[in-house]
Amino acid sequence: MEAIPDLFGQMPPIVISSVWLMYSVEGIILCLLLLCSALISGSEVAFFSLKPQQLAECRHSSSQTERDIALLVSDPRKLLATVLILNNLVNISIVTLSTYMVIDIIGKNSPQATLAMSVLTLVVTFMIVFFGEVIPKVYSNQRALSFARLTATPILWLSKILHPVAFLLLQMSRLVESRMQKKGYNVSIEELNQALEITTTSEKTSDDQKEILKSIVNFSTITVRKIMQMRMDICAADTEWRFHELLAYVNEMGYSRLPVYRETIDKIEGILYVKDILPHLEQSDDFEWQQLIRREVFFVPENKRIDQLMKDFQARRVHMAIVVDEYGGTAGLITLEDIIEEIIGDINDEFDTRDVTYKRVDENTYFFEGKTLLIDFCRILDVDIDIFDEVRGDSESLGGLLLELFARMPRVGEKKRFKNFIFTVMSVDKKRIKNVRVFIRKDAPVIHD
Repeated sequence: MEAIPDLFGQMPPIVISSVWLMYSVEGIILCLLLLCSALISGSEVAFFSLKPQQLAECRHSSSQTERDIALLVSDPRKLLATVLILNNLVNISIVTLSTYMVIDIIGKNSPQATLAMSVLTLVVTFMIVFFGEVIPKVYSNQRALSFARLTATPILWLSKILHPVAFLLLQMSRLVESRMQKKGYNVSIEELNQALEITTTSEKTSDDQKEILKSIVNFSTITVRKIMQMRMDICAADTEWRFHELLAYVNEMGYSRLPVYRETIDKIEGILYVKDILPHLEQSDDFEWQQLIRREVFFVPENKRIDQLMKDFQARRVHMAIVVDEYGGTAGLITLEDIIEEIIGDINDEFDTRDVTYKRVDENTYFFEGKTLLIDFCRILDVDIDIFDEVRGDSESLGGLLLELFARMPRVGEKKRFKNFIFTVMSVDKKRIKNVRVFIRKDAPVIHD
């Protein structure tokens, strides 16, 4: 750095004055460029932080500046391209001009050139990041509309000047996007759930919202078997019933649609819509209501995914499907409401009963009906449903799980331990387990017998 005073010492005063004047001008230009960098960076945050209500006010404002804001935001891709081009041009200009000044001062071949350039890199990087990025973005995020008003008109004019460059960048970005879309992404459900856990930690996100988001993420993995009404719970009408028997059953059940079978539930004849009965309520008991049955029955397999089934419901314009097993027998029934409830939770109408399917005795003891679905059982006890995967087999109910654990029909009073759960059979009939007592050992080791 001693070369500078020696150099100035050999110069006439008027030359020294002109040199310092040149450096002063270059310094002022650097400061102006840094200010431009700050304004451009801040405008990026400001424009994209505007609320829909603010944008609506700008569109109908009498102020030309606010109408310019609405015009810029109406094409966000072009706006972003313009801002990025300007920001890079300004930052490159800062680096270029500062480098030129340092080389001009100390000389290209000076021994201190390497050290000076290293220091310059650190200083310029700090100045651009702190004064050109951090401060303006924090400020504009808090005062988005005011900042947007300040920069809208200049950026609108510059976007017209830089339109050819921005257009070229946009076309290249669309080409890259199209290639990436064709290639696709392989993201597992576990990764999506992990991402969801990270992004829903905010206190503003309620538990219900988190559950809905998780249900949407897992929606495509759920099969019909997991949410269908089991065979034993299907409410269906027999073709042999007389008209008054049918009316009494419809009135008792409260459903708008009923499957109709002949002889057994495995022989579904069609679907009866209750609205089709209404014009015939005054008919005698001999009325042949069977002619009202709609014969187009939608049958689906147990392993069909519910996202595909929902599309089928929309395409066919139906709300109900009969679930069949591998032998063609009736395994259950599923409705559009069942699918929607899997996302948003239970939907109760005026006909839905609020029967309690379980009873909590104390902190560790519960009574459940054997027909309780495992997914509901785990939800009530706040445990992961995967805990039973190793022993549940194809069972979807609590009673089915116990049949898998016992490997036979248990007797009343028999107990079975699995991990921290102790299951006691409270009542059974010849075909199924009706009631179960569940005791949870909170501090017990994870074992089963």
